[in-house]
Amino acid sequence: MATQSLNRYQNLVQVIFSLVRILIGWHFLYEGLAKLFSPWSSAGYLMESQWLFSGVFHSIAENPGVLQVVDLLNIIGLIAVGVCLLLGIFTRLASGAGAFLILLYYIANPPFIGYLSETTGEGHYLIVNKQLIEMGVLILFIFLPRSFFWSLDRLFSRIRDRAQADKAGEGSEGASLERRELIKDLIALPFIGGFAWVTMKKKKWESFEETALVSQPSRVDAISGATGRAQFATLEDLKQKVPTGKIKGYEISRLICGGNLISGYAHSRDLIYVSHLVQSYFSDEKVLETFKLCEAVGINTMIVRVDNNTLRVLEKYRKRNGTMQWIAQCKVTDEDLKSDFDAAVANGAIGIYLHGGICDDYIRRDMVSQIMKSLEYMKKHDKLIHGLAAHDIRVVMESEKQGLEPDFFMKTLNSGNYWTAGPRLIEDPNWVPDPKRIVEPEYGADTNDNIWSVTPQQTVEYMKGVEKPWIAYKVLGAGAISPQEGFKYAFNSGADFTCVGMFDWQIVEDANIIADVLNGSLDRTRPWRG
Repeated sequence: MATQSLNRYQNLVQVIFSLVRILIGWHFLYEGLAKLFSPWSSAGYLMESQWLFSGVFHSIAENPGVLQVVDLLNIIGLIAVGVCLLLGIFTRLASGAGAFLILLYYIANPPFIGYLSETTGEGHYLIVNKQLIEMGVLILFIFLPRSFFWSLDRLFSRIRDRAQADKAGEGSEGASLERRELIKDLIALPFIGGFAWVTMKKKKWESFEETALVSQPSRVDAISGATGRAQFATLEDLKQKVPTGKIKGYEISRLICGGNLISGYAHSRDLIYVSHLVQSYFSDEKVLETFKLCEAVGINTMIVRVDNNTLRVLEKYRKRNGTMQWIAQCKVTDEDLKSDFDAAVANGAIGIYLHGGICDDYIRRDMVSQIMKSLEYMKKHDKLIHGLAAHDIRVVMESEKQGLEPDFFMKTLNSGNYWTAGPRLIEDPNWVPDPKRIVEPEYGADTNDNIWSVTPQQTVEYMKGVEKPWIAYKVLGAGAISPQEGFKYAFNSGADFTCVGMFDWQIVEDANIIADVLNGSLDRTRPWRG
């Protein structure tokens, strides 16, 4: 009676452990195949690492050749472990390899308090997540005897035992190939058939969905972590890091990350819902992920506003070892010239500048003295870089006339070659601003949030004689101009740097376009000033 009870218990244990092994094998195999048949990349996951070996993970993500090899090894490892665990062959070796892979995943993004994976994984985890649990089970499998599993390992072991027994002239009942035991050891075959069937069915549905329901360009980029069905450029497609220039000793990437992703301002003309969509898309975690991707392509500087929300996100970014420099867009009032500048300096900005709309307004009101006071206060922070921004070219003109010495100018520039810009471009190359006009067409109520550079020809011509570095912004007309056209126009026209707001899935493509433009034959007559 006791022997029967023990046998039933042993059979139950074998069933449970065999099923658990098969389920984990199924999981590994599908993860590997899903990555194999989609343009998947581990770059985003690796760039989010901030714990042990984070420097190694970041280096892998930033090196396209190494990243490609690591991604391939990862796929091969997942598929090999999955097949072995499903069939129950080389179970101990596969369990050890699988546990090691999971350990790397866990180290890269542990669910610790304050870490990214704490909030981005499905469900809620605190130190213990499904990866850690699966790793624990695989470690257990390493130390279990073959008899605990119905598997090919067990089958081959019994075949070997019987062969040895036959060779010794001994009949071993325990080594006999009974039909029932053979069926047990082939338990994985129905699961393999089921796996093949549901995988093909899922693939068939996705093919139908692709052709009939969802256009490929609308797929989310793999680096965003949402899906592996991307058609956008990933870090594997990066041609080279974004080149850099200098402003007063600070190394600045020629492509600067704009602050739209934090502010939510999309400058979407009469499409009033777009800014809300931008704010919804750019959660804190998406902002931080986008910043990390900027780092990976060589964008080392961002330009963002000074407000509580921005400072809160930047604090998170610093805690996660973010390396991008911050140039602060600062506003002032007639009564308060200090608050934004002081907050920017206190929160680690390397540069501060006066907001373009503020400078425009002071020029229109004939209050250049306020710009002078702001610049004087900025220069008290002598280790930082100081700038003036403008939509209206008169800001730059008057600053030069008055002998102001900012370290750089930010000036809007684009060709105006998009249909929603309207007929407001000033074509006359000899045009001179009217100082008596309260609202110049360069920037003001009549722009209707459609156009920010009404005087591109005059701006280009005047900036040729300005010896200070020039950061051009609004170069893509808030998305109305293609990056290929906008970047080439800006650098050909004499800009030293460009500041652009970007979605995460645009970053690699923009970096490649910048590289192509700067490595190509530029037709600029203005010397590089930065």
